[in-house]
Amino acid sequence: MGILTMVEDRPTPKSVYNWRVYVSAMTASFAACMIGYTTSFIGTTVNLDSFKEEFGLDKLSDSGASLIQANIVSLFQAGAFFGSIFAYGTAYYAGRRITLWTFVSVFIVGVCITFASIGGHIGPMYAGRVISGFGVGGCTMIVPIYISEIAPPAIRGRLVGTYELGWQIGGLVGFWINFGMSQSVPYGRNQWLIPFAVQLIPAGIVLIGSLIFLKETPRWLWTRGRREQGVENLCYIRQLNPNDTYILEEIEMMDLQINDLPTGFIKPLRMAFSDNKVLWRLFLGHMLFVLQNFAGINAINYYSPTIFRTMGVTSTETVELMTGLFGVVKCIMTVLWLTILIDKLGRRTLFISGGIVGAILMFIIGALIATAKDNTGQGLNSQGIATIFMIYLWTCIYITSWNGTPWVVNAEMFSQATRNVGQVGASMANWLWTFVIARVTPNMVASMGKNGFGMYFFFGSITALAVVFTWFLIPETKSVPLDRMDDLFAARPVRAAQKIVMEELARNTLEFSKIDRKEEISLAQIEKAKETEEASQSERQSD
Repeated sequence: MGILTMVEDRPTPKSVYNWRVYVSAMTASFAACMIGYTTSFIGTTVNLDSFKEEFGLDKLSDSGASLIQANIVSLFQAGAFFGSIFAYGTAYYAGRRITLWTFVSVFIVGVCITFASIGGHIGPMYAGRVISGFGVGGCTMIVPIYISEIAPPAIRGRLVGTYELGWQIGGLVGFWINFGMSQSVPYGRNQWLIPFAVQLIPAGIVLIGSLIFLKETPRWLWTRGRREQGVENLCYIRQLNPNDTYILEEIEMMDLQINDLPTGFIKPLRMAFSDNKVLWRLFLGHMLFVLQNFAGINAINYYSPTIFRTMGVTSTETVELMTGLFGVVKCIMTVLWLTILIDKLGRRTLFISGGIVGAILMFIIGALIATAKDNTGQGLNSQGIATIFMIYLWTCIYITSWNGTPWVVNAEMFSQATRNVGQVGASMANWLWTFVIARVTPNMVASMGKNGFGMYFFFGSITALAVVFTWFLIPETKSVPLDRMDDLFAARPVRAAQKIVMEELARNTLEFSKIDRKEEISLAQIEKAKETEEASQSERQSD
């Protein structure tokens, strides 16, 4: 079977895989480009000399300047945390499409407010970052849900994967933007102002595209009792007429699924927090994002210029170039993870293998920095080069294991009834711990030994704990049907849970096939008996 082979749950007309579903997914995924860019460009931008001069950071002590830079970075995550919570309500009452449009609009307002900081006014910068973060938090909650609800089953994973890919593409541009500014824009305000303005490009594409290309998801319309419009949108997205067999089957499945779901705004929350099995999975999902963030990736994302300078890189141009290469590595590894590794190796295998190698590399990086000789003013030496190479290698391992995989596991381990609650929990956990890392990283670099070498030992230790956590508590979810997740998380030992469930499924399938075979034989015997009886009656009548 090929890497991109589609596995269909039933015979599917080719027209289902049409341009509308792909354009809809890509339009929504531009929100991920927006998120990736805005979380990547800021770390380098606040370190530009022109930015420091504009806001007077060059006149402050190192600790004072670091505090303001950390505020600019981390207030964004604080806004995103609350945005992801608020999106749950708007997604229920207003719908997926309007929610996406609303939060992108909020993001644009926040970006525009940051422009009022021209002249060194830090207040509008803080306010704009909080508001734009609020918009981003809502987008991280709603975009995966929107894509999963419009996608045909055979390409659902691929289309949802475009969200992660869009995030990395946006991040790639964000990491390179300041290098481009330093090469093509004269020193001054425009060097930092243009990267802020570029945030409006992907946001504008989503804003306009959501009005032109996006339809409300049929599933949400079903839950609101707007069945006729739901059928209309389903036919548009699938490019089929209402009487097509595929459409009729999908309508029937949606009717059955919606009837089984808890209705209302509160009931899914009550169901999630009153069921110990769901609470346990919410805890596991939250811990995956704790471990993901404390592996060290967001420290490098936001403070890569500072980190590269601690290794002896003195040229601003070189720092920007190396930060851009960091973005290239992340993007390439994301494509590898998306197209091959996640489905070939499985989630648990990636967690454990990536955690082991990642922890070792973090310890090596910490040791190299701890034993490095003072090279102040002399540029990058061989030990610094080796350290930077190890950081790039660690990035390759991390991106293909702990970067996107927690999102996949979180989406798989909840039932349809509690999946939205699980997605909100994932977004909240992600932004909460990203905020914590953004706040503490400058202090860790400054206080944990020479050039912050202790920070890498800390990240390596957490990653080693992540391996233990996964080994004992996280089962393999690959290939397990969503309706068997309760069995998967109940099976013991955890390391063999997938095998136990899949063997049980195989036995059930075999038993059903035997029953079907017996029924076929019985039917054949009945038919043969009928034929014999009819033949006997014919003979008696002829006599």
